[in-house]
Amino acid sequence: MRNRTLAVDYVRRAGVRLRSLDVLYEAESWADVVRESQEVVELALKGLLRAAGIDPPRTHDVADVLMAERHRLPAALADDDVARLAAASRDLRRDLELAFYGAEDLTPSEFYRETDAAGAREAARRVVGLVRPHVAAGP
Repeated sequence: MRNRTLAVDYVRRAGVRLRSLDVLYEAESWADVVRESQEVVELALKGLLRAAGIDPPRTHDVADVLMAERHRLPAALADDDVARLAAASRDLRRDLELAFYGAEDLTPSEFYRETDAAGAREAARRVVGLVRPHVAAGP
């Protein structure tokens, strides 16, 4: 029961954060769109795992767990859907710290472009859209 409650909470919060991406996008804060998209994806996917009775790892990328446990995920999620979910997790994880903190030779606001933000936002939308029907959640 606890996993189910957390699953619903995670996916509801992912939906709320998904809407916030549009505000960041309109402000042309590309690095923040990328960073927040990763968090949306992480919350949604951890919600999916919890709904399936799988305790997600305390890491940002759950791609390997999704692939290893795909037989425990809802049957309505096709193998190619699970592969897309895993790819979104893996791809956005790569940008997690870089989009937020930058690096010695990289300033996030100068590095990330609109195309990066658009791709990240679309990945977040796709993940929430695939996950939400399998977890009873709000927005």
